Amino acid sequence: MTPAPPEPAEAETAALLAALRLQLDWGADEALAEAPLDRLAAPPPRPVEADPAAPQAPQPPPPPAARPRRAPAVAVPLPLAAAASLAAGAQSLEALREAMAQVDTPLRETATNLVFADGRPGAPLMLLGEAPGADEDRQGKPFVGQSGQLLDRMLASIGLDRHGEDAHNSFYISNILPWRPPGNRTPTDAEITLFLPFVLRHIALARPKRLVLLGGVAAKSLLRARDGITRLRGRWHELPTESGPLPALPTWHPAYLLRNPAAKRESWADLILLRRSIEAEKDVPVSPQ
Repeated sequence: MTPAPPEPAEAETAALLAALRLQLDWGADEALAEAPLDRLAAPPPRPVEADPAAPQAPQPPPPPAARPRRAPAVAVPLPLAAAASLAAGAQSLEALREAMAQVDTPLRETATNLVFADGRPGAPLMLLGEAPGADEDRQGKPFVGQSGQLLDRMLASIGLDRHGEDAHNSFYISNILPWRPPGNRTPTDAEITLFLPFVLRHIALARPKRLVLLGGVAAKSLLRARDGITRLRGRWHELPTESGPLPALPTWHPAYLLRNPAAKRESWADLILLRRSIEAEKDVPVSPQ
């Protein structure tokens, strides 16, 4: 006996379940709409488009644009003039150090310590470098890292000691910038210009008889030269000061020598020039009073 055919409602339900099972087998696991779409319903009425030939109702004019308010005038600070004034007012090395600490510069935000100077104040020889490095920033003294240790050995080879008891054979050392630039980058022209009055005042207060300029930044900044250190080194130059021209000898920075050991031969020639200048001063007879 054959089974009776299913009722219409049961047949429709079975077809829907079969279709749903097929979609699940295909990987469908969610609906694309919140409610099923009635495709048998009448479509919604289309909006009536305006006749371009018909007269249009006048539109209200747009509101006038608001004029931007002008910011009140603010006095622009003159850091260069203020720096020059601070430097000129320092009457001692300690006062100069305090004045340099007052200079408002972004370098202070990334540095740890102000690096002023080291060695023997009043020594006849003063050395000027570029800017502090990481070791100098931590200790607050110039040329105490690897390049500074190389410099001390180089100067010791011609009888000079940073902290020597004999002032004639000792030296005083500082930098163009007192703060370490981020990442040991090269100082910018603006930073050099800002601190140059302090460097010149530093020289005036230290009163050396000769300078050694370590690297291109120090040499070009003080000598106002366009040539690089390659052409400047190997001979004496004159730095104009209030008390007269001051002999200045540019040479390679010791950090450059660590990267380029072959240049040590040229630095040794510069040290010989320096030693001869010191010895020549010793041989100058003292005029009777």
